[in-house]
Amino acid sequence: MAMAGALILVGVVVAYILAPLIQDRRASLEREDDELTDAQAARRVALLALRDVEYDYHTGKLDEKDYREVKRQLSAEALAAMKALEEDGGRDALESEIAEMRQGLRAGDVCDVCGFRNPDGSRFCGACGTALEPRPTPAESA
Repeated sequence: MAMAGALILVGVVVAYILAPLIQDRRASLEREDDELTDAQAARRVALLALRDVEYDYHTGKLDEKDYREVKRQLSAEALAAMKALEEDGGRDALESEIAEMRQGLRAGDVCDVCGFRNPDGSRFCGACGTALEPRPTPAESA
């Protein structure tokens, strides 16, 4: 009886592991619209690191000498990433991203903690899980 249960369990596990191959599921090789390019990811990482260094300095975790050195290095990385982004997508892509970020800030869809741009109507940040508080529109506040 125990042997039959073990064989059934092994069969279920093997079927679960082989299911993607049997169903011929494949990962797309095309870039999705919401995926970041390498230049966008590098810029985001550099800017978030700069923000973290500012926090660390103002909370006393970094002394002024270390702060200046790390900030200089990260600023250079951020500028290089921004130049690469401008070369990749041109100024129009950057301007549209800035406009989208401003719209998200007004709507309360951009996380105050991590800066992630969430879909409209989100109640929680998709990156860090922080609760999002919707901001009133100018018509609502009047």
